[in-house]
Amino acid sequence: MTWFLASVRDADEAAIALAGGADVIDFKDPAAGALGAVAPEIVREGVARVAGRRPVSAVLGDLPMQAAPLCAAAEAMAATGVDYLKLGIFPGGDAEAALAALAPLAARVKLVAVFFADRTPDLSLLALLAEHGFAGAMLDTAGKNGARLLDHLDIARLGRFVAECRRLGLLAGLAGALELPDIPRLLLLSPDLLGFRTALCGATGRKGAIDAESVAMVRALIPGETSKDASGGVDFRLLAARGYAPAQESDPALTDRVHLRDFVLPMTIGVYAHERARPQKVRFAVTAIIARPRRAVADLRDVFSYDVISDTIRMLADAGHVGLVETLAERIAARLLAHPPVLKVEICVEKLETGTGVVGITIARAREAAALAYPASAWGGGA
Repeated sequence: MTWFLASVRDADEAAIALAGGADVIDFKDPAAGALGAVAPEIVREGVARVAGRRPVSAVLGDLPMQAAPLCAAAEAMAATGVDYLKLGIFPGGDAEAALAALAPLAARVKLVAVFFADRTPDLSLLALLAEHGFAGAMLDTAGKNGARLLDHLDIARLGRFVAECRRLGLLAGLAGALELPDIPRLLLLSPDLLGFRTALCGATGRKGAIDAESVAMVRALIPGETSKDASGGVDFRLLAARGYAPAQESDPALTDRVHLRDFVLPMTIGVYAHERARPQKVRFAVTAIIARPRRAVADLRDVFSYDVISDTIRMLADAGHVGLVETLAERIAARLLAHPPVLKVEICVEKLETGTGVVGITIARAREAAALAYPASAWGGGA
């Protein structure tokens, strides 16, 4: 399961986030920089208000990578009773010495290092975090100027970050001015954590107060449970609650078509030796036949995002060389059919630079009704 982290500035906001279903209550002052620290006494009050019902985290502030100030701030914040401490990996200073100095604290409180996508993050430090007992790492943005995480790093690069964290046994978190349409895209990566502040504040912006309606919207877009019942079968009650039913596949009136056309991406594909040596342009056309919710479409909870289609293709292209267009088409189909609303897919993959015209394949694939299940993702484990 991917956890929903809500950044709050005081105990009252913590209560709103808790009531709205946030998985982690994170104390941060949005008016005091990228990782503005909340006063320890306010954090302590918030910990008491949460009362163990959810994990609580707090940031240490925009501190230099120097052992003495970091250790002092970490010890003071750890004394509030939080479960997690978040510290920024800022340029300058001596990151290696600072992280080593924090290692003894890692035995008492879970430490999470925050890298900044807009500050040339040194991700070679991930191995050092694991060595010193850190619990996890996050990618965020330092500049709060409206640019989102995905404006700085594409979906494939973020996927590599999550995979490297998982390889090292670190929790992987993503944050940075995330908007609601970013959620289904980032869930493709099965991160352990998605963090929010701006999206929780409605029209007031990240420095305003969070509101219950915005918290509820984010919660609704991040699945909080699997769709299998205790016997291991599909929980059709959960699917029905979302408006999906097996009968929809055979009833065109209950389905829609989401399509992506003329999507061209360079990638290495083909069985010839020269096709391994350089990327070539590949064109994709995808139609996903989706089950409509049995109510009027009102917001993002009721739609299947076309970004999920394009991001799925980007991730597969980034995974390495593919020998056959047939193989690539089947992989795309399998990934898309793992999403609950998708009943059938039609996929065309074409190589545009073979020298003998445009060549490719078109496939159509469907799935059994019993395969209608929410894909599992894990906090602290692979999907």
